Amino acid sequence: MLPHIAKQSTQTSAKVPSVTHTRSHLSPEAVHNSAIVIDTHADTTQRLVDEHYDLADPLHGGDFNFASAKQGNLAAEFFAIWVRPDLCKGQEAHRTLALIDAVYQQAAKHPGKMRMAFSPAGIYAAHREHKLAALMGIEGGHSIENSLGLLRDYYRLGVRYMTLTWSNSIDWANSSGDEGRPGVPHTPDGLTPFGKEVVREMNRLGMMVDISHAADDTFWAVIATSKAPVIASHSCARALCDAPRNMTDEMLRAVAKSGGVIQVNFYSAFLSQAYRNALLAQQPQVDKAKQTLRDRYKAEGKEVTYRDLEKIELEYANRIPRPPFSDLIDHIDHIAEVAGIDHAGLGSDFDGVGGQLPQGIDSAADLPKITAALMARGYSAQDCRKILGGNFLRVFRQAQAVAKQMQSAPQ
Repeated sequence: MLPHIAKQSTQTSAKVPSVTHTRSHLSPEAVHNSAIVIDTHADTTQRLVDEHYDLADPLHGGDFNFASAKQGNLAAEFFAIWVRPDLCKGQEAHRTLALIDAVYQQAAKHPGKMRMAFSPAGIYAAHREHKLAALMGIEGGHSIENSLGLLRDYYRLGVRYMTLTWSNSIDWANSSGDEGRPGVPHTPDGLTPFGKEVVREMNRLGMMVDISHAADDTFWAVIATSKAPVIASHSCARALCDAPRNMTDEMLRAVAKSGGVIQVNFYSAFLSQAYRNALLAQQPQVDKAKQTLRDRYKAEGKEVTYRDLEKIELEYANRIPRPPFSDLIDHIDHIAEVAGIDHAGLGSDFDGVGGQLPQGIDSAADLPKITAALMARGYSAQDCRKILGGNFLRVFRQAQAVAKQMQSAPQ
């Protein structure tokens, strides 16, 4: 889904070099093909439900399908389970279950191309069978409808991470998407007691705690609460693009200290300050066009859908030139230097940003370009493999190890 564009924020940053670049004798193609490539966020799930899209079909304007994944040597994809709160109010769990079912249906329909995976071992098993490993992550804690029981049910169904918020704050956690907005309730400590209970229960289950979209105070509350490494499934560096959704250098280091990983988002408005500024300048026109559509639909007795609103957003966004591919690599490079090479990864947001990707990235087929660009900057084959998926696999294993310890502890 197209992320909410919030106002500017400020920070100071200081790079701490922590990456030693070593030239590799292997070709970029060989390095990329030798890696377990993992992308931790694609919104293709919405297409599966709303458009009855099949992953075996041509892209039809999208970013992800079986063909592009194979061309990009993508081993594992986390399908985002995202429920638009304003269109599904009171039906959050119903929509969540429909999205989860859609992923399972694709695996059942194409057993030779994709299999469900729920652990690092499952990812490796799918890779050995030359199949795409399909995993799931909930985007937005509103999906649990304030119920730990639902949280546990989602884990039983295969969900392996959850962002505590989307662009909307909820009863127990604050979102970066509406921080400072008048009339939006704000949790003073970042997490309520129930919110801390959610984090601890996720730790106990082995569901990774995802701080993408969280407000800064909620981020720090999570860092203080979680017993397992935390992840940012699709976030960028605020030092390079001053978006509240992006992470300050202090936050990058905190994730690294927790043992976690920051998966870089490919959305142009999180990568490029110039692109972001142009998008913000358009926002009043976009809001006006959306309201006009809502008013017309209401007069005609129709309901506005997510896709109706997205079309308006895309119409305006497409007027802005896409930023250079190098901006994406700059964010990976910055995170690797500030947090350390063991704490950077890829979280594309494919099919969630309306094609607003940097130049050179049009689908999952273009993932090898990232490896080539990193190696051109002097990254070793080992470092590339870490960024492409090795770092995330480590964190996934650690989250499961923490869960095993918590489950075996005396109650």
